[in-house]
Amino acid sequence: MRESRAAIRYAKAVLSLSTDLKQADKVNEDMLLMHSTIDGSEKLQSLLKSPVVKSNVKKSALLAVFSNINKTSQSLINQLIENKRLSLLSEVAKQYTILFDLSKGSEIAKVITAVALTKDLEQKVLAKVKEITGKNVTLESTIDPTIIGGFILRVGDKQFDASVSGKMNNLRRALINN
Repeated sequence: MRESRAAIRYAKAVLSLSTDLKQADKVNEDMLLMHSTIDGSEKLQSLLKSPVVKSNVKKSALLAVFSNINKTSQSLINQLIENKRLSLLSEVAKQYTILFDLSKGSEIAKVITAVALTKDLEQKVLAKVKEITGKNVTLESTIDPTIIGGFILRVGDKQFDASVSGKMNNLRRALINN
């Protein structure tokens, strides 16, 4: 919990700086690249979290991997190294993209289904979420067979649970309480 709050603070600071420098779009591309690269590499994750590896080795590895990033993005890496918070880099990058999307009037809707959504159904869900929120929405779909059927939709801090497992849990709670 403390790590995510710290990541949000760093992300807000970088967004503010990049907006002032009129580089927010370029920094967002860098953050998307950093988040996907770090999350996709267990070796890079363990390098960043390792207390044994020296900071200068971590910095040179990151600058080698992300050689084409913006100066603002490089300064984030330097600041995280200086504050001994480099393990937060992926989370900071993720939070930056979320804050950037919100500042542009866009939001991410996460839908969890038991089976993959068809393109037609995905478009219908996307249109309905846009209608409800009034914002430009990007749909992020996840498959979780444990929900049995239906879907769970999360937009911002709101959640709509229309899954079979959710309804069964509600029924179970109602039976226990009565």
